[in-house]
Amino acid sequence: MREVLYLDQIEQAETLLKPQRIEVLRQLAEPRSCTEVAIRLDQTPQRVYYHVKRLVDAGLATLVSERRVRGIAEGVYQATARSYWLSPRLVGKVGLARPRDELSLGYLLDLMEDVQADIAALDRTAPELPSIGVSGAIRVEPERRQEFLADLQNTLRELFTRYGGAEGDAFKLVVACYPKEEPHG
Repeated sequence: MREVLYLDQIEQAETLLKPQRIEVLRQLAEPRSCTEVAIRLDQTPQRVYYHVKRLVDAGLATLVSERRVRGIAEGVYQATARSYWLSPRLVGKVGLARPRDELSLGYLLDLMEDVQADIAALDRTAPELPSIGVSGAIRVEPERRQEFLADLQNTLRELFTRYGGAEGDAFKLVVACYPKEEPHG
């Protein structure tokens, strides 16, 4: 089972985005027959099989084995991945493209779509994918926001200049900075 399956085909999204199928797919986190899933969901095996068949056809679940039950072959299925990641490109852009200010929310959303597509295109069968993820929170007083953003830009420009040569492995570096909602408690 893969950790993540990136969905960029509209047919896959249409198959997945049905509440009944999502429940069936959750049950297939472990290998199960349609009869076992039907019992857990209080459904008929035929109804579950209908949804499982659609999930298999879309590549969202797979037949992992077969067994004989009372002389009949019964399939055992499992979800293809632990989670499914819908490409933002499935919806597409609405309206005309506008130039974006680097400090705008629209620019950040476009950047995140690019990162998502880049990550989805990585070869997950490669033995090693050198990468790093860092996340944290910084509190900046309103009167120091511009100073903080300027420092951040200068630090990144320095890194790009220092390591921006033509030799070696190519890496993409993306830094996103956005306001964090405080939980209401």
